Amino acid sequence: MKNVRIGLYSAGLRAYWSQFKGLKERLIGYNRFIEEKLSAYGTVCNFGLLDDVDAVDEAIRYFSAARVDIIFLHSATYFTSDSVLPLHLSVKVPVVVLNLQPSPRIDYEHTDTGEWLAQCCACPVPEISNAFERAGIPFRFVSGLLGLSRTPEIAMSSEETSEHPAAVRAWTEIEEWVRAAGIKAELSRSVFGFLGGNYSGMLDMYSDFTMLSAQAGIRVKILEMCDLNAFLSAVTEEEIAAKREEICDMFEIAEDSPSDPRVRKPTDEQLDWSAKVAVAQEKMVAANGLGGLAYYYHSVDGNPYEELQSGFIVGHSLLTAKGVPCAGEADLKTALAMKIGDLAEVGGSFAEIVVADYRDGTILIGHDGPFHIRISDRKPILRGMQVYHGKKGSGISVEAKVCPGPITTLNVTQTRDGKMKFIISEAEATDGPIMTIGNTQTPVRFSLDPDSYMEKWFAEAPTHHCALTVGHNAGLFRKVGDLLDVPTVVL
Repeated sequence: MKNVRIGLYSAGLRAYWSQFKGLKERLIGYNRFIEEKLSAYGTVCNFGLLDDVDAVDEAIRYFSAARVDIIFLHSATYFTSDSVLPLHLSVKVPVVVLNLQPSPRIDYEHTDTGEWLAQCCACPVPEISNAFERAGIPFRFVSGLLGLSRTPEIAMSSEETSEHPAAVRAWTEIEEWVRAAGIKAELSRSVFGFLGGNYSGMLDMYSDFTMLSAQAGIRVKILEMCDLNAFLSAVTEEEIAAKREEICDMFEIAEDSPSDPRVRKPTDEQLDWSAKVAVAQEKMVAANGLGGLAYYYHSVDGNPYEELQSGFIVGHSLLTAKGVPCAGEADLKTALAMKIGDLAEVGGSFAEIVVADYRDGTILIGHDGPFHIRISDRKPILRGMQVYHGKKGSGISVEAKVCPGPITTLNVTQTRDGKMKFIISEAEATDGPIMTIGNTQTPVRFSLDPDSYMEKWFAEAPTHHCALTVGHNAGLFRKVGDLLDVPTVVL
């Protein structure tokens, strides 16, 4: 996420510079090394060295003008907290304190005071944490080694720590904080459509739009089926043909299901209709500037919109693959979870518990669509459904599973006080069998047996949907929750 704007400065004590020759220049070198590393993640706005309370007003003006999304406070040596606290009282963006020691071990026999001051980055961190706490400023820390690839000439012990586990771990944490800040910033610019209404009776789906705007920063635009239908009426035959070609490139067209007589090979008419609806969906998304969509429509029999909604799943899967996650049953909270996964470039597929496999020790997770095509283990399969279980109409659905390997589920739920809550689980997707019924399904093995995991998850009062992402992303998602001030549980 290269558009994130990263603030950086190194804190020190001006009184030291005249006392210890070369110390200031050495710390500035560390600052520039951090800037170079951070530049791989986004645009760095580096104030440089902040070493006295007299310079704090200049720093405030600098970071305010830069409109940064996050600030990294590099504790370069001891500094007094009054030289940095006013900055963070004025520039209200997340702050992460970097406690990164240059050398893994000082040369005890030869180290002088100047050398020690270049290594004592942890010394002022308790002081600034106390000041931040009393000032009501949320704060985070990353501790470890700086990760230099060469030792400065002035140093008395080796500082070549780029491969040291403490440096690798620290920079993994730093990158996750940058990515989390970028996700938070992108959410604040995102408009989510709410098309139709929730599946009636699914009480966990019902959401307070104002709550979601206030806590996640998103904007919600309510849309009606007639809005989509207006775009549908203007779709041309050329657009249908082009979209049909895109669908055939993206999906495998299945034959009849060997197990369910209600699941058949999609007909040409169904494929053309899904293509037409997909064109209209893309036009509606573009016209409204949507970055996500929650949708559901339950019509009376014979209503023209019943046919319209029957073509939703293919188009919504295509949109999800293009960075506009679409969540069925109008689950806006899971659309948010899917968007977080997509912004993190780890997918975000609409899912729920399907069934447990006690022989393999797995839980099948999936839904009747849509699916995040970019995390599929192979070409997703399109199947013709004579009935959408529990819903009106018939049409085409997606059958697919996520690539085997590490996965993370992100569940966004709502608590009794009206607040959002994140529930995160890391696990492994296996290459186990799935049903041929036109639903997305991924066998997932958690660290606990199926019963123990499900009971722990249920106890957190989740919504019954979640976003399924690839990779182990608990650290990143936890940081997103932190920056959004959302309580987070990792199972």
